[in-house]
Amino acid sequence: MKYGIHFDVMPRFEHGKVGFQWCDGCGTVILGGSCDVCSSRGRRFEVSKPGDLRPAMGRTVSVLKSLFERHFGVSHFLNNRLVFLNKVAGEDRTDEVVFQGHVIAALRYDLRARDFTLDLKLNGARLLAPMASKGVVVLEHGTGHLKGKNLPGRAVREVKGPFKAGDPLIVIAGSHICSGAARADSDVLRSVDKAVGVRDVGKEVLPLAKRKASWTGFVNANESHIRALESKAVSDIRSYAGNNKEPLSLSFSGGKDSLACYGLLSRASQRFSMIFVNTGLEFPETLRYVRDFAHGEKRKLLVADAGTAFWDNVGDFGPPAKDFRWCCKVCKLAPLTELIEGHFPKGTITVEGNRALESFSRSTIGFVERNPFVPNQTILNPIRKWRAVDVWAYIWYRGMDYNPLYDEDYERIGCYLCPSCLESEWRTTANLHPDLHGRWDEHLRQWAERSGTDERFIGYGFWRWKVFPPKMRRMAEEMDIPMPHMRFDTLELKWVKGVSPCLAGGHSAEGVLLVPRKRDFSRVVDVLRTVGKVKHSGEYEIALVKTKDSTLKVFGGGQIVAVGPTPEKARAMFEAGAKALLRSQLCTQCGICLRSCPTKALRLDDGIVVNEEKCTSCGRCAEACVVAHYYDKLVT
Repeated sequence: MKYGIHFDVMPRFEHGKVGFQWCDGCGTVILGGSCDVCSSRGRRFEVSKPGDLRPAMGRTVSVLKSLFERHFGVSHFLNNRLVFLNKVAGEDRTDEVVFQGHVIAALRYDLRARDFTLDLKLNGARLLAPMASKGVVVLEHGTGHLKGKNLPGRAVREVKGPFKAGDPLIVIAGSHICSGAARADSDVLRSVDKAVGVRDVGKEVLPLAKRKASWTGFVNANESHIRALESKAVSDIRSYAGNNKEPLSLSFSGGKDSLACYGLLSRASQRFSMIFVNTGLEFPETLRYVRDFAHGEKRKLLVADAGTAFWDNVGDFGPPAKDFRWCCKVCKLAPLTELIEGHFPKGTITVEGNRALESFSRSTIGFVERNPFVPNQTILNPIRKWRAVDVWAYIWYRGMDYNPLYDEDYERIGCYLCPSCLESEWRTTANLHPDLHGRWDEHLRQWAERSGTDERFIGYGFWRWKVFPPKMRRMAEEMDIPMPHMRFDTLELKWVKGVSPCLAGGHSAEGVLLVPRKRDFSRVVDVLRTVGKVKHSGEYEIALVKTKDSTLKVFGGGQIVAVGPTPEKARAMFEAGAKALLRSQLCTQCGICLRSCPTKALRLDDGIVVNEEKCTSCGRCAEACVVAHYYDKLVT
């Protein structure tokens, strides 16, 4: 491919620009080498990496219109024309706004103001200058160099208001058109020393294209590109499935990516099952959509139902976070493993809509992946190199009905209270489903109140992290919100000696981990058997664990003493004991560890029960356990 993104090498998650092509004649982005309607090779434009461009649809366009109307008194230029968004880094939602093949603005959700804001770019100022009825400042002649300067009110000749300090501005200086920001309200602008901040400077007006455009035209202009994407993905699926005997299945979440995969799989084979995981936290629209879609397509729909698993466990784990998504294992993986074990005892090949551009963690996914928690599931990722704009192009090309929530300004569709969703989307949820929003909001406020945490911790979304990133710590400091290093519901590990040389030889590690007591000490003993050979006293609640070269003592009060030949082995043995203590008390009984055990040594009975004769202490159960996986987030 000569233009656009080369599909053999995905953009890295780093600073920089990604190039696309725009057809001025047809008013649309070109995804392939040229426009299929007019054969134009297009005009290059750039967006910030990683360049996961997507169309602006439904209420999203209404949000943009309201902002342009609010700040510049004009929005008609968006009518019957295509707008694309490109997600970039920010505190919450931040999107570059692409119009006519130019980045004209940045759409942001301001967590402090709890509202959308608009940053006008130079090309936006060039476009709006002839038509804006407010948000315009005309400067006197002779202001000198402009870019990056803060100009005083005496340099202002004319003001088209009203506007507030901080609002975006179009700044006119002779023949120059600039993007800027107000440093003061419009009614006092001429009387202050810092009146207008100038960002970028240009000259020519950017004319509004006369030709209107539609998403149908977008698909027509990119048909050959879409067909090429489909052909390769279908061929990949057929090739792998043809060389393997396992039955095919499709992971269908109700989102756009799994819908695109349905279109591909339905062309690669007619023999497959659809799998939907009902986490118990799905939007009502998603539940209806998945059911109706499967019925309309006359497809078998297998439902893995988590029931009340989230609400049963949130009291022990606390709210999930971006860096502490325990809910995914409990509410998704656990019911999914049970479903696959029941319906596909010999395994299944599952097509999933994972894309490399969705996140850094998925940036290196391959076409074939193995599910580490479900040994008999092989995952195919046929759209791993697609961009969001490719996905939507394919959905429209095939005329498939999509989840109506995408028209309500949701970028992604998942659990309604997911910590990874945007605060702007949470506001939309409050409007669409005040009952769902209210239940979770009330739970969060009660959770915060129990620890005496500032109410703003909930209102501004700080609950979404276990370990707070710099951007949130800066925001808390600006707003004078008390901020611990980690979220307050983290268990504390008190080191008695740390790791130190032992008089008897080797090294020792000693500390106390205070864990909420939910089960008796026999469950601690059981889990310790997965670490090594155990001797214990139920009366005194002490267990001694021995491995080939290390020993471990665990007491019912949370004291842990580990001894190993090196500091590293002593610390690893201590951590194994701490994880076992946590697993015994915080076990969700999800059953994932049972399916990961190669010797079938585990069963569940109000926690983990270990068959000592079968257990080889291989540690695979701990690797699969959500409690052990998030040890560093549960304990500080």
